[in-house]
Amino acid sequence: MAYLYLFLAIVAEVLGTTALKASQEFTRLWPSVGVVIGYGLAFYLLTLVLRSLPVGVAYAVWAGLGIVLVSLLGVVWFGERLDGPAVLGMGLIIAGVVVIQVFSRVSAH
Repeated sequence: MAYLYLFLAIVAEVLGTTALKASQEFTRLWPSVGVVIGYGLAFYLLTLVLRSLPVGVAYAVWAGLGIVLVSLLGVVWFGERLDGPAVLGMGLIIAGVVVIQVFSRVSAH
């Protein structure tokens, strides 16, 4: 269940961050509400994750995948562009998450 909660926490955080951009500095009501709900749900779910996963592993996966997903949504929804170094860096982040999950004994708490 920990990984399901972690996945849901990542999705909630990504939606909250995307709503943050759409809120236009909290001047639009519904995107602003989405920020509060997204972050609130993300942090609640993360507390459930931390019952069984070490905080370092959980946060590494959350942050790494969150960066990649937010960047992709920025490209799709906001027309933002990613250059080669940004794509390479995100590839390295994904590789780091894979290394933690596949090779680390810590992640199998």
